[in-house]
Amino acid sequence: MSPRQRQAPRSHVIYTIAIIGFIYTLHLVIPMYSNSSFLSLFADEKTVGLIYMMGAALTVLGFLVAPAIIRRIGNYRTSMWFVALQAVLFYGLMTASSPYIIALLFAVEMASASILGLCLDIFLEVYTEGTKVGSVRGLYNSVLNASWTIGPLIGTMLISGTGNYRSTYIAGFAMLLPLAYLMHKNFPRFRDPNYMHLSPLQLVKHVSHNRDWVGLFFANFILQTFYAWMVVYSPIYLHNVMNFSWESIGLILTIMLLPFPLLQYPLGALADRRGEKGMMALGIGIMSVFTILLSFMTWNSVPVWALGLFLTRVGAAITEVMMETYFFKTVSPRDSAALGLFRVTRPLAYFFAPLITVVGLMYTTDAYLFAVVGAISLVALIPILSIKDAK
Repeated sequence: MSPRQRQAPRSHVIYTIAIIGFIYTLHLVIPMYSNSSFLSLFADEKTVGLIYMMGAALTVLGFLVAPAIIRRIGNYRTSMWFVALQAVLFYGLMTASSPYIIALLFAVEMASASILGLCLDIFLEVYTEGTKVGSVRGLYNSVLNASWTIGPLIGTMLISGTGNYRSTYIAGFAMLLPLAYLMHKNFPRFRDPNYMHLSPLQLVKHVSHNRDWVGLFFANFILQTFYAWMVVYSPIYLHNVMNFSWESIGLILTIMLLPFPLLQYPLGALADRRGEKGMMALGIGIMSVFTILLSFMTWNSVPVWALGLFLTRVGAAITEVMMETYFFKTVSPRDSAALGLFRVTRPLAYFFAPLITVVGLMYTTDAYLFAVVGAISLVALIPILSIKDAK
């Protein structure tokens, strides 16, 4: 692809976007690991999976229409509208009593949050200097993943002793207030790039002509499937099968997620100097092997499970930051549609992840589902080994 035209690097703006990203992610993560348990109060396990699939379908649709919205009203206005929509949806989850309304609110919230994340990607992409993509993406991912580290701990502390899952939505709602303030303060005069206008068919052709993108998108879909399955299934498994308390689960999840804020910034800087392909492959290998080994962990021990899950996330953290760096080195800020398509792999994973559980349980036990997910993750090595390092 042709070299990207960048605005002059503005480190303070990048740090501001990172802070905004931290708050945005925290408002999602506080309830995220208890979402499936909250929904299970109103629906059985299969229905919970269908609700996630409905949310994924709306998210895919949202990513297809979001570039047109952003092109028409601008990235700043789009982001502010979706912050407001998030507030409405969280208020509904805090107060609604009808299972049907709760399911609808949850599905729409999945889509709304994803589009807001796309807006933040565009802000960051415009202000990133071309030679420092790995460093900036590593920093951004590290800050966002700090939210992923503390969010589950906050969420489980709010639930512990009360069983009130709605308190996590109250906390998430509160995070939207500083989020809206910071975005309004810093970006009302944001200058949008001249976004490319592509129909869905043109977009597919545009992406498919880049063989490296095709391989990267497929590998990212597998990574997102790993995340989607773990988010929905692992808390239920730890609570219902391994009989851990929510306090213990919060501690396990916090330790599990430490590799993301600790590793991704230095790894992103390393990618700027040495390339991404080899590290991507290494990350997939580590993630897959240790996920398979979880199937054989029968000890009801917080340190053992925390260590096992931590090692899977070492691999995932390496893979994620290398994929992000690779993609954002090769995409233009004008190409919001391709950026949206890259993010579509996340909601699409929520279609596939529940099928792993449904089909897997026909042939094996709960514990060996980890082995199934680990084996599926290894498939990502095929497209990763076929791509060329970004320049």
